[in-house]
Amino acid sequence: MDYFEEFRIKPGSRVKLAAIDASYHGEHKTHEAALPVIEEYARRLRELQYLLYAEHKRSLLICLQGRDAAGKDGTINHVLGAMNPQGCTVTGFKQPSVEEADHDFLWRCHKAAPARGHVAIFNRSHYEDVLIQRVHKMVPESVWSGRYQHINNFEQLLADNHTLILKFYLHIDAEEQLERFRKRIEDPTRHWKISDSDYAEAPFWNEYTAAFEDVLDKCSTSFAPWFVIPANHKWFRNLAISHIVVRALESLKMEFPQPTVDIDSIRKKYHALDRAEVRQGMITQEEGKSSELKENKKNKK
Repeated sequence: MDYFEEFRIKPGSRVKLAAIDASYHGEHKTHEAALPVIEEYARRLRELQYLLYAEHKRSLLICLQGRDAAGKDGTINHVLGAMNPQGCTVTGFKQPSVEEADHDFLWRCHKAAPARGHVAIFNRSHYEDVLIQRVHKMVPESVWSGRYQHINNFEQLLADNHTLILKFYLHIDAEEQLERFRKRIEDPTRHWKISDSDYAEAPFWNEYTAAFEDVLDKCSTSFAPWFVIPANHKWFRNLAISHIVVRALESLKMEFPQPTVDIDSIRKKYHALDRAEVRQGMITQEEGKSSELKENKKNKK
């Protein structure tokens, strides 16, 4: 099954989130049944990230958006867990700092964009400025409504600089969100996740729905597509996102770079060094044994 095409929002589409089943789980009925596939995608992600890092021509930007408790942190743990952290960065975008607020709304995101060979994950992103700022009327409509085009231009710039952009909206329904809030309350190890804002945002469910739908409608492009991922089942969320990232990276047809040295010459030097080290090691070992024997004889006397 091709989740890339199934969940991709085609440019110009009109999205109705209420019509999308947040509990969808594809052909796999349970986590146990899907586990071999999830593990295979994790293995392939490791290989492809290594190739991305080695090739050093392109980069990958993953943007995660969703309601509170949608699973952004869990997705990061899963995706990054399959990658070498040396080539990855994660940036969370919360309330702007004083310095960030003194710049244009894209400034802080551009600073965190991935360098060539690297993967960057945005936990929330530049889209907060057409979501929370819109819903809570932090800026007038004349301001936030113009930001969609700025965002598309920003993403086009990154894409032109060989950044692969994949954006995921983690789709949960109200019942699942409430259940996850309940688990946070009942599990002391999750208390640190609880904030007043979780419950303060609940009355704005419909307003956020409209804002997310406009984001998906206006900013899913051929060079930076949005994917709506059914996320009530965490294991299926991980499977679908891994599938999409793997498919997108494979489509790049990456190749390992050619060596910058003469391999035959290096091989000869290695073998010469290897033989010399072995000989030296044998000599040193014999000298050590001889010294040890002499010391033992001396002690016996």
